[in-house]
Amino acid sequence: MIKVGIVGGTGYTGVELLRILSTHPEVELTAITSRKEDGLPVADMYPSLRGKVGIAFSSPDKARLTDCDVVFFATPHGVAMAQAPELLAAGVKVIDLAADFRLQDVAQFEKWYGIPHTCQDVLKEAVYGLPELNRDAIKAARVIGNPGCYPTTMQLGFAPLLKAGVIDAGSLIADCKSGVSGAGRKAEIGILFSEASDTFKAYGVSGHRHTPETTEQLQRLSAEPVELLFTPHLVPMIRGMHSTLYAKLKTDISNEALQALFEDAYKDEEFVDVMPFGSHPETRSTRASNMLRLALHRPGNGKTLVILVVQDNLVKGASGQAVQCMNLMFGLAENTGLQHVPVMP
Repeated sequence: MIKVGIVGGTGYTGVELLRILSTHPEVELTAITSRKEDGLPVADMYPSLRGKVGIAFSSPDKARLTDCDVVFFATPHGVAMAQAPELLAAGVKVIDLAADFRLQDVAQFEKWYGIPHTCQDVLKEAVYGLPELNRDAIKAARVIGNPGCYPTTMQLGFAPLLKAGVIDAGSLIADCKSGVSGAGRKAEIGILFSEASDTFKAYGVSGHRHTPETTEQLQRLSAEPVELLFTPHLVPMIRGMHSTLYAKLKTDISNEALQALFEDAYKDEEFVDVMPFGSHPETRSTRASNMLRLALHRPGNGKTLVILVVQDNLVKGASGQAVQCMNLMFGLAENTGLQHVPVMP
């Protein structure tokens, strides 16, 4: 059994990890940390876990994280980099759901996250945890930087096209929408029900921290310089993400060939569903699952290709993907503990 610790178990990605790992056949939940909730049974805070998670939260100084095989960090940026060296020295693998180990460009990290990177030696060996594009490296990794939710949709939507060289890498556009849970579990005016319900808005239009992360990874797939215009939006729903991606075709290629390009790229990927050309995937078709669905459109059969991508921002966009990485790191079948069917309606 894999002994698992979770640092920051009270937030949305933390409880999503608990939900998934509580029924994972190869996992023993060993430690769940929270300074504020020290001693509180996890199921008292989250009744959905009654009968599934029997342990209590413990403060970080009491939690024996070095006894674990792997520790997930479901914490604000900066926490994982402070604790990773001690855990790695004890033989513990680290999966960070924040941004500490996502960006290899330290200057970009410090610019967008506003804190110094204090663990650059560990960063150099960290592996970006998007299995569909980085599987072999994940298998051998000690440290994983789990991708952001928006970057997951953008990378899997653009990747087959960039690899094939059929689009202009310098004019990528991503128009993305996320449910309010993407902002985390916190008391903040902008995400109160009366503030976020019955409205729709863009944010981060002049620049968003997920842009350099996505560009850095997409550049690995392209021989041309990648330029990405990314605009995120907040929609009045709890969970779910819809990304509408636009790419300019630079070769004479048929719709059938474009569809085949995606089907071939993801034919062995259990968690990527390439729908028939012209389909309209809905966010609810992935709710509470690790599935990402996408579909291609070509308005007027012209030069612009539109890729629609949906996922659950808390699962494939965060905790489910982290468990997917854990499975690879420990030699398990990649889908272990992740075969949840989406919840509809």
